[in-house]
Amino acid sequence: MIGLYRPGSSPLHRAPAGLKLFGLLVVVTVIVLLQSPWQLAVAAVLVAAGFAVARIPARVAVAQLWPMRWLLLVTAVFQVVFTGPERAVMVCGTLLLTVAAAALVTLTTRVTAMLDLCRRLLHPLRRWVDADRVGLLLALTIRCVPLLATVVSEVSAARKARGQSFSLRAIAAPVVVRALRTADEMGAALMARGVDD
Repeated sequence: MIGLYRPGSSPLHRAPAGLKLFGLLVVVTVIVLLQSPWQLAVAAVLVAAGFAVARIPARVAVAQLWPMRWLLLVTAVFQVVFTGPERAVMVCGTLLLTVAAAALVTLTTRVTAMLDLCRRLLHPLRRWVDADRVGLLLALTIRCVPLLATVVSEVSAARKARGQSFSLRAIAAPVVVRALRTADEMGAALMARGVDD
């Protein structure tokens, strides 16, 4: 879900990153404090309206939430068994809506805008924190998450092409090797640019 900005000209796209993050904080706080399923349903309609205003296609919105399916399933079963169906709806709905709201911010905000905001927020702490280095760290992290997902996907596809059955070792070892190689290459590139201490 990181680094998946969708270009657009909607009001959400044009809003400043700081305002969107503050709005996200407010929305998540309100969602967490909801007390009944009907309130959660109203919140779901409002979040869906946010996606509609931003003109984010339904398939893109679903793709943001699809990786949560197993977590939601396990959480729902646990909650139904130990606390009842209504509580299961509240817990799973809250989790789903908060991730959806965060995804909406991610989809409508450029990574550079987020990094600039982080640097501005850290500026008062410049005596103790190097805002530029924190920004670089965040940029590298954001870039590496989809990069690592691509590596896992490629390794998995290669394993299937060779006709091998699923094995955690067959996936983990090549992924770790490729991740370490990529980290070395990134480190060398940073050192070449003078970011070496």
